[in-house]
Amino acid sequence: MEKYPVVETASPLQRTSRRAVLQTGATALLSGALLQSASKTPTTEPAKLKVAIFSKHLLFLQGPQLAQAAAGIGFDGIDLAVRKGGHVEPARVKQDLPGLVGIIRAHSLEVPMLTTDIVDTGTPYTEDILQCMSELNIRHYRWGGFKYSDDTPLPAQLDSLKPRVAKLAALNSRYRVGAMYHTHSGIDLVGAPIWDLHELLSGLDPASVGVNYDVGHATVEGGFGGWIDSFRVTGPYLRGIAVKDFLWEKSARGEWRPAWKPLGQGMVNLPRFFQMVAAARFNGPLQLHFEYPLEGVDEGSKTVSNPKEVFAAMSRDLKQLRKLLAQAQLA
Repeated sequence: MEKYPVVETASPLQRTSRRAVLQTGATALLSGALLQSASKTPTTEPAKLKVAIFSKHLLFLQGPQLAQAAAGIGFDGIDLAVRKGGHVEPARVKQDLPGLVGIIRAHSLEVPMLTTDIVDTGTPYTEDILQCMSELNIRHYRWGGFKYSDDTPLPAQLDSLKPRVAKLAALNSRYRVGAMYHTHSGIDLVGAPIWDLHELLSGLDPASVGVNYDVGHATVEGGFGGWIDSFRVTGPYLRGIAVKDFLWEKSARGEWRPAWKPLGQGMVNLPRFFQMVAAARFNGPLQLHFEYPLEGVDEGSKTVSNPKEVFAAMSRDLKQLRKLLAQAQLA
């Protein structure tokens, strides 16, 4: 029988000293550097991937309860929403992020990345976020939000975006962090075809700006085989991966639309995808999303009537994902 955390109606955010969190991050960074220098021969085996939950789906929990739930379900880490309405508001990142990261790490979980509202260097609190995450040894964050207009050819629009991306890349380099552009699906969204990101990022340092490849959205856009080429074209810019599943369904108005499903119940070719991930020697943040109807957590609800049902569904999808990772020798 699965054991899930008991959700209380209120829980104060436990304070963790900034110094303790920074020391933890510094120790982790130093240990990683020593291990890397001690390795004499590069491994030929695919990296063993850890799975993080996008904290949007646990917005009904705060502080210790957030960490307890993620650990109890079986995740390795939390992709922490540092954006408007998220677990940390951008305006309070310096005050609130260190303590929350400390709580999460105290539960033996990682914070491999943040999800932000950052579009470019002009987004409010961008530098505060980058500085704080760098001090905490968090090296990846989700970025994006460009849109196309109908009044200008697409190549010209991409050219106009390149200086903004280059400026963000330079700021990321200064703080030794990397932005990962999330690939959604939809009309007029830069990054939906993914080929456009190849044009937009070409020539920039992949460690500073890259792609957070969402295989669900990529399959919506790429259909039978387009998603395969869009994955391959990301090349060294593949920095993160998000996982979800879907089926095409007709709406009440008779219009076809993607309907998100529990992992393994949709049409995304996950076995082949993870074979490609293994071949690419990917070792960045892997995030599991829950976009299908699930007590409102799919939309980031802050209230849930049946947490046990939510945790059971998350556990089921996580087990399915770990099974797929094991088949591809990624776990």
